[in-house]
Amino acid sequence: MKLENPPTLASELTSLPVTSWRRFARDLHDGRIEQICILSDVERMKCEAEELKQLVAEGVDALSAKSKKERFDEQSWDSLKSSPFYEVLREYRDVLPDDIPAELPQDKGVQHEIDLVPGTKYCVTRQWPLPREQVKAIDDFFESRRKAGQRAYVLCQEGTGRVAHRSCL
Repeated sequence: MKLENPPTLASELTSLPVTSWRRFARDLHDGRIEQICILSDVERMKCEAEELKQLVAEGVDALSAKSKKERFDEQSWDSLKSSPFYEVLREYRDVLPDDIPAELPQDKGVQHEIDLVPGTKYCVTRQWPLPREQVKAIDDFFESRRKAGQRAYVLCQEGTGRVAHRSCL
């Protein structure tokens, strides 16, 4: 059915033919439905549009300041009294700050990186220290590969049933 003017009255709307959701979904999927008309309450739409205009007129700063104040009020000790966790929170109140920051701290531009200098030993974290002979064998292996011009080495110990020893350069 094609409508030039969709119904605006409840009596016109209820006189339209009824279809099931399953048939509607199938027809929509098959491409038999070319147009969908969404009916809404005009008065409610006007009211919501006016509220939105008023919020925009107040400005983003006023809105964010208002929401920050409300957020701080919700996070006070008095507002937590009804919470089942109130007693636990009060017990550990020395850990919790009195003033909750409104935003994340400013980025100080510090990046944590590890730059290895040529000739630096590889780092391996393991539960037990390796015997000196094994450490020397690993050092010799990597040194020979470095001299050969290789990059990105991986040494794997196979078949121990534990975490394999891996080192990457």
